[in-house]
Amino acid sequence: MTQLTEGAIEALSNGTGCNDAVLQLVNIRKIEGGNGSPRFRVMMSDGKHTLSSFMLSTQLNYMAEENILAPNCICVLKRHVTNILKDGRRVVIILEIAVIEPAGEVAGKLGDPVPYTEGQSKGSQSAPAPEVRPPLQPQNRNEAVNRGFSKDFGKKAPSAMPSTPGGSSKVVPIASLNPYQSKWTIRARVTNKSSIRTWSNSRGDGKLFSMEIVDESGEIRVTGFNQEVDKFFSLIEVGKVYYVSKASLKIANKQYTSVKNDYEMTLNGESTVIPCEDSCDVPMVKCDFVSISDLENRDKDAIVDVIGVCKGVEEITRLTTKTNREVSKRTLNLMDMSGKVVTVTLWGEEAEKFDGSGQPIVAIKGAKLSDFGGRSLSASFSSTLMINPDIPEAYKLRGCASMPHLFKNDCFKQRHHVCRRGVGPCGFSLDNGILQVRRHPLMNSLKVTDGRRPNLTRYSRSMSIQADYYTCIATIVYLRKENCLYQACPSQDCNKKVVDQQNGMFRCEKCDKEFPNFKYRLILSANIADYADNQWVTCFQESAEAILGQNAAYLGQLKDSNEAAFDEVFQQANFNTFVFRSRVKLETYNDESRIKATVMDVKPVDHKDYSKRLIMNIRKLAA
Repeated sequence: MTQLTEGAIEALSNGTGCNDAVLQLVNIRKIEGGNGSPRFRVMMSDGKHTLSSFMLSTQLNYMAEENILAPNCICVLKRHVTNILKDGRRVVIILEIAVIEPAGEVAGKLGDPVPYTEGQSKGSQSAPAPEVRPPLQPQNRNEAVNRGFSKDFGKKAPSAMPSTPGGSSKVVPIASLNPYQSKWTIRARVTNKSSIRTWSNSRGDGKLFSMEIVDESGEIRVTGFNQEVDKFFSLIEVGKVYYVSKASLKIANKQYTSVKNDYEMTLNGESTVIPCEDSCDVPMVKCDFVSISDLENRDKDAIVDVIGVCKGVEEITRLTTKTNREVSKRTLNLMDMSGKVVTVTLWGEEAEKFDGSGQPIVAIKGAKLSDFGGRSLSASFSSTLMINPDIPEAYKLRGCASMPHLFKNDCFKQRHHVCRRGVGPCGFSLDNGILQVRRHPLMNSLKVTDGRRPNLTRYSRSMSIQADYYTCIATIVYLRKENCLYQACPSQDCNKKVVDQQNGMFRCEKCDKEFPNFKYRLILSANIADYADNQWVTCFQESAEAILGQNAAYLGQLKDSNEAAFDEVFQQANFNTFVFRSRVKLETYNDESRIKATVMDVKPVDHKDYSKRLIMNIRKLAA
């Protein structure tokens, strides 16, 4: 017989319960929600106590309606969030639950549970209620659920999420948001922002704008009306990261949004939107790209994400709508690795701003599929248009687009194909192509100068903080010029960032001094690629100068005086091939382990020596 997790009700009532608690459903009752959708209130038991302050999240309503959750069934509580109502009572919102024994297989109520009274605990009459912790992250669904009380159950787990600027609350993921939470803060990146739209009807005039934000867990649409437009529209920039709190949540209207979230957010008078300075771990965008060749298999009016190389663009035209409003229109042709081409229509401001020169990489999130004149796409006001986006799929396409012959043969259509011409889709030679094609892309295929490959698997298992070194030949496919320069202490042995005192002096906290000048330092983030994959690396002063072909002082002057010349330096550095000597190290942040690569040295390729090595490798393979 399944053993219930004794003590779980007390811990959940106090806001300290952990996930994977095994409970029995005693009763379930339907109540009418304020927005017309039904809600289900649940009473649960751990064999000792019962608690009726459980509420099923709306996305789980089907489990009650289809009688999956029925009295006496045994469940495992996989994910939940504890909210405090205005009167101080706690409500446990069930976000994920699994039935491990249906009601028909359980004889009846297990144990002799009694209603739990807040404050009662074993060995004491009262106990102070601990803080309500933020929602827990999803646990491994493959873990065994048929288990008893754990010695760590009920202890408050330390949160790995960052704090808000004020430090008063913890950041929670977008995926955990629901309309029944009262206090939350999210940290997310703005991926799309609409223009201000106005309306006028019998009830009055108004204006609104909307944006789409994303974090590591998911995405959500945010809308602001009237006063919120004046307050937030000019503050918010696409691509920047913000802390957002105290907004209203409601069921999303899928007719007006393609964002994959059951809820949408509305800004109100109490809402706050605060810029976040540390945003490196927040993703740029979340896309589920569909191959252009697969569009024929999708339904008409489907909403899809696509990415491709702009192979052609038409001149802008203007149309007059039924409401006598003039709108701009422009069509372009996209081609991806399938070798197929699709026509995309842009409207309004996006059509006017689009520049197709230089065959840019174009990604569209939320395009509408049409069968007018064959399969075609339309980017509506709710779509997100990205030119040369900072995502892995774009780097692969960008590398291929730089070599026109790849559009004329099967190399472009096969992601990991190795050309007989001696290069793969990203222009890499046979040394990192045929010889290493069966090994893991890039990181595990690179050779160390002493004959070893980086033993990254060993580090990822043991969580070692040791570093390893490798040398490889790689091609620059993207350089991130944003924030690549910083003002550093002019002292010879100090490279600490200085603070502008706004009085002509610059303060170095490390040296505890103020200086009348500073020196520019480079910290360049680059994406390098071989025939199979790409990898982000960090390049500091000397290696960054070698890649860009200019020193930091000159680049600092260009940035301040000639932005076009500054951008040209980065454009000229793209698609150059170097010998990189790098250090790799496993770093852990927010319980997620990532390989960080830092370039220690950059040298031009000695083609004579490199060709000799390739010939030797070919002879070894032939033998």
